[in-house]
Amino acid sequence: MAGPSKKYLKKKPIETSKLNKTSKKSFKTKKEPKEAVQLQLEDDVPDFPRGGGSYLTQQERDEIRAEVDAEFEAEDRGLKNKRRKKMQKKSQTEDDDFSSLFGGGITGKLPRFANKITLKNISPGMKLWGVVAEVNEKDLVISLPGGLRGLVRVCDAFDPVLDNGIKVDGEGSLLPAVFSPGQLVSCVVLQLDGDKKESVKRKIWLSLRLSLLHKGLTLDAVQEGMVLTAYVKSIEDHGYILHFGLPSFSGFLSKKGQAENGENELKTGKLLQGVVKSVDKMRKVVYLSSDPSVVAKTVTKDIKGISIDLLIPGVMVNARVHSVLQNGIMLSFLTYFTGTVDIFHLQNPFSTKKWQDDYIQNKKVNARILFVDPSTRAVGLTLNPHLVHNKAPPLHVTTGDIYDQSKIVRVDRGLGLLLDIPSAPASTPAYANIFDVAEDDVRKLDKKFKEGSCVRVRILGFRHLEGLATGILKESAFEGPVFTHSDVKPGMVVRAKVTAVDSFGAIVQFPGGVKALCPLRHMSEFEISKPGKKFKVGAELVFRVLGCKSKRITVTHKKTLVKSKLPILSSYADATDGLLTHGWITKIEKHGCFVRFYNGVQGFVPRHELGLEPGSDPSSLHHVGEVVKCRITGSVPALRRINLSLITKPLRVSEDDAIKLGSLISGVVDIVTPHAVIVRVNSNGYLKGTISTEHLADRHEQATLMKSVLKPGYEFDQLLILDIEGNNLLLSAKNSLVNSAQDLPSDLSQIRPNSVVHGYICNLIETGCFVRFLGRLTGFSPRSKAMDELKVNISEAFYIGQSVRSNVLEVNADAGRVTLSLKQSCCSSTDASFIQEYFLLDEKITKLQLSGSKSSGLKWLEGFEIGSIVEGRVLEAKDVGIVVSFEEYSDVVGFIAHNQLPPGNILEPGSVVEAVVLDVGKTECLVELSLKPEFINKSEKEKSRKEAKKKRKREEPKELELYQTVNAIVEIVKEHYLVLSIPEYNYAIGYASISDYNTQKLPRREFLNRQSVSATVVALPSPSIAGRLLLLLKSSAVSETSSSKRAKRKSTYSIGSLVQAEIIEIKPLELRVKFGIGFHGRVHITEVNDSNDSEEPFSDFRIGQTVTARIVAKAKRSDNKRGCRWELSIKPKVLSGSIEVGGDVETEKFEFATGQSITGYVYKVDSEWAWLTVSRHVRAQLFILDTACEPNELEEFQKRFYVGRVVSGNVLTANKVKNLLRLVQRPLGNSHRLIGEKDRKMDKLDNNVFREDVTAHIHGGDILGGRISKILAGVGGLLVQIGPYTYGKVHFTELKDSWVPDPISAYHEGQFVKCKVLEIGRSVKGTVHVDLSLRSSLDGMLCRNSSEPRIDVDNPSRRIERIEGLSSNRVVQGYVKNVMSKGCFIMLSRKVDAKVLLSNLSDGFVDSPEKEFPIGKLVTGRVLSVEPLSQRVEVTLKTLDASGAPKSHINDLRSLHAGDIISGRIKRVEPYGLFITIENTNMVGLCHVSELSDDHIDKIEARYSAGENVKAKILKVDEERHRVSLGMKGSYLRDNIDLQMSPKQESKEAVTEDGSGEGNITFQESGANGVQMTDALCEKEASLVLAQMESRASVPPLDVTLDDREHSEDDNLPCQSQKLIKEADAVDERKDRWEKKKAKEEREQEIRVAEERLLEKDVPRTADEFEKLVRSSPNSSFVWIKYMAFMLSLADVEKARSIAERALRTINIREENEKLNIWVAYFNLENEYGTPPEEAVVKVFQRALQYCDLKKVHIALLGMYERTEQHKLADELLDKMIKKFKNSSKVWLRRVQRLLKQNQDGVQSVVNRALLSLPRHKHIKFISQTAILEFKCGVPDRGRSMFEGILREYPKRTDLWSVYLDQEIRLGDVEVIRGLFERAISLSLPPKKMKFLFKKYLEYEKSLGDEKQIESVKQKAIDYVESTLA
Repeated sequence: MAGPSKKYLKKKPIETSKLNKTSKKSFKTKKEPKEAVQLQLEDDVPDFPRGGGSYLTQQERDEIRAEVDAEFEAEDRGLKNKRRKKMQKKSQTEDDDFSSLFGGGITGKLPRFANKITLKNISPGMKLWGVVAEVNEKDLVISLPGGLRGLVRVCDAFDPVLDNGIKVDGEGSLLPAVFSPGQLVSCVVLQLDGDKKESVKRKIWLSLRLSLLHKGLTLDAVQEGMVLTAYVKSIEDHGYILHFGLPSFSGFLSKKGQAENGENELKTGKLLQGVVKSVDKMRKVVYLSSDPSVVAKTVTKDIKGISIDLLIPGVMVNARVHSVLQNGIMLSFLTYFTGTVDIFHLQNPFSTKKWQDDYIQNKKVNARILFVDPSTRAVGLTLNPHLVHNKAPPLHVTTGDIYDQSKIVRVDRGLGLLLDIPSAPASTPAYANIFDVAEDDVRKLDKKFKEGSCVRVRILGFRHLEGLATGILKESAFEGPVFTHSDVKPGMVVRAKVTAVDSFGAIVQFPGGVKALCPLRHMSEFEISKPGKKFKVGAELVFRVLGCKSKRITVTHKKTLVKSKLPILSSYADATDGLLTHGWITKIEKHGCFVRFYNGVQGFVPRHELGLEPGSDPSSLHHVGEVVKCRITGSVPALRRINLSLITKPLRVSEDDAIKLGSLISGVVDIVTPHAVIVRVNSNGYLKGTISTEHLADRHEQATLMKSVLKPGYEFDQLLILDIEGNNLLLSAKNSLVNSAQDLPSDLSQIRPNSVVHGYICNLIETGCFVRFLGRLTGFSPRSKAMDELKVNISEAFYIGQSVRSNVLEVNADAGRVTLSLKQSCCSSTDASFIQEYFLLDEKITKLQLSGSKSSGLKWLEGFEIGSIVEGRVLEAKDVGIVVSFEEYSDVVGFIAHNQLPPGNILEPGSVVEAVVLDVGKTECLVELSLKPEFINKSEKEKSRKEAKKKRKREEPKELELYQTVNAIVEIVKEHYLVLSIPEYNYAIGYASISDYNTQKLPRREFLNRQSVSATVVALPSPSIAGRLLLLLKSSAVSETSSSKRAKRKSTYSIGSLVQAEIIEIKPLELRVKFGIGFHGRVHITEVNDSNDSEEPFSDFRIGQTVTARIVAKAKRSDNKRGCRWELSIKPKVLSGSIEVGGDVETEKFEFATGQSITGYVYKVDSEWAWLTVSRHVRAQLFILDTACEPNELEEFQKRFYVGRVVSGNVLTANKVKNLLRLVQRPLGNSHRLIGEKDRKMDKLDNNVFREDVTAHIHGGDILGGRISKILAGVGGLLVQIGPYTYGKVHFTELKDSWVPDPISAYHEGQFVKCKVLEIGRSVKGTVHVDLSLRSSLDGMLCRNSSEPRIDVDNPSRRIERIEGLSSNRVVQGYVKNVMSKGCFIMLSRKVDAKVLLSNLSDGFVDSPEKEFPIGKLVTGRVLSVEPLSQRVEVTLKTLDASGAPKSHINDLRSLHAGDIISGRIKRVEPYGLFITIENTNMVGLCHVSELSDDHIDKIEARYSAGENVKAKILKVDEERHRVSLGMKGSYLRDNIDLQMSPKQESKEAVTEDGSGEGNITFQESGANGVQMTDALCEKEASLVLAQMESRASVPPLDVTLDDREHSEDDNLPCQSQKLIKEADAVDERKDRWEKKKAKEEREQEIRVAEERLLEKDVPRTADEFEKLVRSSPNSSFVWIKYMAFMLSLADVEKARSIAERALRTINIREENEKLNIWVAYFNLENEYGTPPEEAVVKVFQRALQYCDLKKVHIALLGMYERTEQHKLADELLDKMIKKFKNSSKVWLRRVQRLLKQNQDGVQSVVNRALLSLPRHKHIKFISQTAILEFKCGVPDRGRSMFEGILREYPKRTDLWSVYLDQEIRLGDVEVIRGLFERAISLSLPPKKMKFLFKKYLEYEKSLGDEKQIESVKQKAIDYVESTLA
């Protein structure tokens, strides 16, 4: 710290207290405007600032010091007590904001503390040295002293003069092109955001502008040797122009010097440091040198008159130690300045408590300026060796790393701990705050933590500038894989605890403390209304990370996502074509749905890729939030676009030439769905097409009516292909599109401006509508161009699917846009197509309606031609007209309106009239007649003309011509057209449409009778249109008169009024009527009769009939958008009741009881549901499976439930909110119960179907209809749907009555079945399990009219429901359930399983149980034993005699005796012995490896082979277990003496043919589920093997193999078991043969006695017995593993896991191999039963790494992966092992071995990498072992080249020659082998080595039997000896 100015002390020598006060006040900075703070970076300072030069002499200085000291002492004595108290209070109270910065304040003495920068005392204007921590696009993150972090905006990173000159490469931003992490920079504090009280949230904004950093620097102050910071302003030919932030001078850096330094070329804007070489004051140019080594060594010189403002952070100075402070040291530098060094910036980063001893006074050091505060004159320095060398300190640790052996270097009382982190390649200092050292508060650190002790620490963060890591010692910080946000990766599976649950989701916390959000939709597979019930606070659940953005983590708890094994899609770059992955639906549209993946990646599934049946609605099969499996069909990562498909296997597209856009085809109706018609296309391939309802006709009403009458089998003659979606065709039957098929465009180039083109509306928006033509070609019509009147809303003028005529206004080929106009003024029809289609389609609909009836069809139309006179009888006179009947046509009704009667003519009922036919309604069988004289006279004149042809020529009227304009009179106003008469042309009758294509939905023009209109003739009468004259109305037709409007306004009706209504239309579910003047209404089908039991309630009504009705309600606006429609009722009860006008006629109460019988009418049917209308407001739904139980009836569901059919059912549930009932057609067993509003809560599944959990109506014994939902793999059976959301399971044995092979082949998914409920169970979680049976022999399961006999009770095929029903020797049948190397399990019924040991599978030897007994195979066997208490059944599949035992075994065993010498043939060779078939028997005995020879045998396979005849001695015969032990030692056969031993001394147990050796500690070689243990286990544990092998042969045990452990680096060494045997058998070579033999026999006898003694003990068969055994041998891994296997045999996986955990806790820590055995068994357990196995194994593996040798654990896991053929995981693990254990030759050899076994390339590259990584002394071993692998598994030539290479370098290594020769001998190429031997014996080697080579050569030639070569080798050996002796 700089001392007080001498000049200041001279003027005021006594005012010490004022000095203290002013110094304190100066620390409190005043708040100024931000603009001022940013620009004012230096205070007004005196001419000679503190630390500057002085004009006082040395004598004057000494006098002033003495005077001031005396006065200070006097004042100190006077105020001694006060000052002491004041100092005590000050030490107790909180320090001033700037006390830490100023060293505790100036009290007239030296400061006590070093300067520190904190968030409280940092202020604008400070100059700081920092290091770039992060480079972002918009800002830089700077690491500052004290662990602070500052931000630099882009605009503050450069001076304005440079902003435009910086060039950026590629598409990167500005900052990454100039700055890089780890770069040291000097910066200035601009401002601080946030409140001072909330220091944690404050942001520090910095500036790197040199104009602020160098403010006050002039050219005169620049001297040679000074270090300056500059920007590269521009790049010139010979160098770089530099900018120092000041306009007064610039700089230059030569390229030549830059090149000499070996630096890369600089970029514009680059920030660099340089040493001043020279200064040209004339040109104002400073020449720099940027050599890093020179810059790092340059020290700032003592410049006369230098001020504190010229001190730049980062500058190195020479300093002396002034004094030692409590937390640092004070240094003096540049003569006049003092600064402090914090304890974290000392020379030694690992400073101990005695660090003060290293800094004696006046010690010289090099330091760099760390920060400068101009306001307080405080200067901070650093002695950090890295910073002194101008480099940022390296950090060798990453956040989240855990270090177990971190050493405590220093304990700072009340502050924290300084730690030494053992990182690589160098140690890293770390500091743990006092709050992070323990879970509880620690008051006295020095008592709990001692220096030199080791602790476990986790890295919490970094202080980049100090090179210091921050750590945490809390136990909670070590839990879980997630410690910081950087540890979170999308797709990772984590376990977290629920901390809060809200309506938006749940907040969960990872073990490391990181929190995440689980949104509401991701809390479950289905939508949940009450998340609090699903997630309990404090519960620990498993989640998968969805994404992590801006430290906001979202997770999911959906089971499908959490357990998914498919690849994780977390970026658009990972989206490759064909990739299968899981996602979830976020939005469903008509044209497809959006699917989201991890990290915000989203894709789109088009409708045709959803896998829907044609006509199906996407929302009916999928819902938002559903997890789906997707296949990527295409992606554009740059546009963030992914196309998906839910069809995992792509379909083939038809190649029929006729199937193309715009072509016309024919098709037959296949299915009629609620929204579309599915058509089978008549083409070469099997194709289906979809016709939406709107595309059945040009008019919406006719399209709906057409769909209601369509039935499968109807053939469309002409259909237009609109689009092709996969194998589905989008078709249209619109007449307008079919007729103009040739003119419809499919490409933009086919559209011509100003042309009128037919199309259809595909979408509506507020600003206009989209018109589609063929394919995806679409045009847009803006709202202003779509209608002539803009007052109408666009949605009220058009509907989606409407046929329109469009006028092309503009075609923009570049943008691909077509602008259209739909105005009627420019798009009106010019022909008769619109009305002509109406009449043609009306005739088709009529024929379809009559196709099922017995009527005569349309023959009656022949008698009612338009304009003809017909005779009829008046039936009755009504208010609206006269009803006429016809004698010849009883079904036809005539009607004469009042306006068609002659004036004054009154017709009485029964009178006969002759009238003219004006119109014929084919559907209603209604004939409109007229009695007007003009029509009658016209008809009579035409008759008379026919009689007088000459006269007719003279009086012949004018004929009508096409497109002639005429004046017409409105005779009849129909709903869609007008009947007109043309007076000028002899009252010819014509027909004109009221609306047009584009005006179908617009309000229709009102016409009155006798109204005059203008029309154009567009079609003359022809047979195709039934002789009708078709007209086209002019747009200027007269509107309705004002008198009719007034009459309409006067007619008012209200609810309750009785009206006379005329039926104008009869629909399946309602009558459309009109009454009054222009009023319309409807009569619902349930408003006809008092009860809903009538089959056809509308059968008595006809169109035109007048009925009396009462208004009961006003219809909703949604029912009729053009105006209100009245709801009428014609029920007798309603009509007879006296009700006030305006009152409520019918108050319908929603009161229904469960089981109540309800009747309704079908109004809609789809593939799953039938919808009924019970009343006007109440609807009901009936599920397909609730309608019948017979499959044939269920298949005809849609045929049985047609629209209009009356259906009865029983109420199951009710939803009062929706007015919706759920019915079933089965009687419910419970009593009627009233269903209220709050009694049952429903969830909405889609628009109409409500969902509920209903299984209460299903009971055991019920016969139900079902549908197969899924065929489960293996012998899982079937999953059958029995309700909308209810499924049951059919066991594999319940599929058929009789035992048949492959019973599941008779079923397929989607098949309807009849099933019986066997049992209903509920789990603890509330899920329902329903067991079903498809066996027809059960009660109630026989089909109707079936005479199938029932299965007899005693029949063997009868199912065994309980284990008590089994007895020994009973013949049973079953299906193989599971196969292992020990045997198999079979299913006898759905509740009883049995085990079959390997020895009981067959009479003969079973080589591969998996192949001979596949899962699902039908087998027949006999029960051996039944244990009802333990629920175990054992069965044998062998052929048995009456006694139940194999005959041959009994006979053969009795003939064999211990001591006999037998002959036999070797059947199989195993590592542990030989299996020998005894001659003349079918018995197989085992000769253990220890009984083969008196000498030790290294390789049994080399000595013996299968099929070889041998002799052996019987050592033991065990008749109970059917086992024979044999011996082949020479001593046995030579002496032929029987060893008379007691049973306790006998040698080895016999072994069955399955190979389970019980004499040694050896198991049979097993497959994936077998047990393999090492011979290294002790003899005591071996006894347990002997006992357990028999009792648990069927248990799927745990694999622990020799491959899982690394015993040695040398693969050629024998295994540990062979070592033990060799040690036991080996005797000193100096003893004679007799002593050796005697010692060996004594040892063997001791072993036999010990084994027999152990065998006498009971084998543990219960958990209690195992517990006793575990307690007696707690450190035996073998015992623990067998205990685990025992629990797995009981299917108790969790118990097996708990036993593994107990074993790991119990086994002594010194028994590393024993613990490793448990870990390996744990691996196999999780690999077999983990959920999911891969993740479960990884978790156990991570734990094992913390306790066992890392390399051994890795190799053990690799062995498990290789055995289970998990090749991908094995490769990934090997890659990690290579990086982790790069110095291990065994790991590299495993890598080479995998490549060779998988026939992969890249062996040479692996070898090269290994040689670079391995130590030199391991090269020979690695290359030789690799060469051996090449000979065995790879290419022998590569192996030869490797051997040749190492032999060139080491030619005298006979061991290499021996191995090389062995490999060649194994291949068998004689010439190559002899050549190699010749090379070897020609070497100049010592005689001992040459003897070895000659001996090996001679043995080889002897094996070939070539005498000539043998002699040749001998001669060469003799020659060598002679030459050597000579």
